[in-house]
Amino acid sequence: MEHKYEKEYGCLILRMPAELDHHQSEFFKEEADQLLLKYPVRSLIFDFMDTCFMDSSGIGVIIGRCKNVRFSGGYVKAVHLNEQINRIFQLSGLKKIIEVE
Repeated sequence: MEHKYEKEYGCLILRMPAELDHHQSEFFKEEADQLLLKYPVRSLIFDFMDTCFMDSSGIGVIIGRCKNVRFSGGYVKAVHLNEQINRIFQLSGLKKIIEVE
């Protein structure tokens, strides 16, 4: 995987890229789906520590992976949101479907 990730005890942590725009979203979506197929997990954590920009295609990627994990009975969480990403989560409604820490 081009992006960083960690897997431990049934949990997959995906380190989000610095910019999650239309171009990056396609690559990230494919890589995340491959990891979710390879490592069946009960929880998925999106780590936004290094992310400074995200557009609507990034929101779509997050929602899609969330649906996949929840379909199998898992849960999804987002961590380390900066002020801008937190605002995007609030305005888009992502905070209503994903736990934010």
